[in-house]
Amino acid sequence: QVQLVESRGGSVQAGGSLRLSCAASGYTSGVYCMGWFRQAAGKEREGVAIIDFSGVTEYANFLKARFTISHDNARKILYLQMDNLEPADTAIYYCAADMACGCSGDYCYRLLTGAVDFPSWGQGTQVTVSS
Repeated sequence: QVQLVESRGGSVQAGGSLRLSCAASGYTSGVYCMGWFRQAAGKEREGVAIIDFSGVTEYANFLKARFTISHDNARKILYLQMDNLEPADTAIYYCAADMACGCSGDYCYRLLTGAVDFPSWGQGTQVTVSS
């Protein structure tokens, strides 16, 4: 199974930016889906964004174009650029991966919404946004 390690979380004032990273190791492939999820205190986990190996993306509609998911296939790193952060973005952010996956049809929408689950997850990184 692939191992995932998130990093670059932290504390920022409202309106600021952060760029999260997720490094993949162990069993990886060139045909994958990866995603970012978050869980705020007292709330259930929610999908943020999905990307597959070819660059097809799926975003949660609550983001209002503030976040951008991207990948570096050569370095096996997933990124989440977060701009214009709000206190409501405060959460633990998790990286997830499926090493046999692609965003065909509605599959990545199903991953985003949790209709199907990723098999591999990272440990999470805390993001705190102050007002």
